[in-house]
Amino acid sequence: QVHLVESGGGLVQAGGSLRLACTASTSGGTFSRYALGWFRQTPGKEREAVAQISRSGGTRYYEDSVKGRFTISRDNDKKTVYLQMNRLSPEDTALYYCAAKSTILSDNRRFTSVSDYAQWGQGTQVTVSS
Repeated sequence: QVHLVESGGGLVQAGGSLRLACTASTSGGTFSRYALGWFRQTPGKEREAVAQISRSGGTRYYEDSVKGRFTISRDNDKKTVYLQMNRLSPEDTALYYCAAKSTILSDNRRFTSVSDYAQWGQGTQVTVSS
């Protein structure tokens, strides 16, 4: 099992950048066994998948509205996954969560459902002002 803690959220003006980090503590397993995802949620809306990275980091997926602006990466030695967010807009304002899914190394499928992920962080708020 893995315990996830997000950081890096805050208030930024439109056009600005933020880098979110999600650091894991693991028990009974290693960080590299998990595919990792970033989700976001605004009040009254469902949690939506933003980005996903495979165990090795070789496969990445992005939600259409963030392609070209957001970059997901991971450092398995530091047990951390990052979300670099550039050219932020007010529509990116949300509570951002990281999530982990235990997978086999060869499984590079895209997982966009909340139910795909067993472990979640507590979330970090991102607010983009216009």
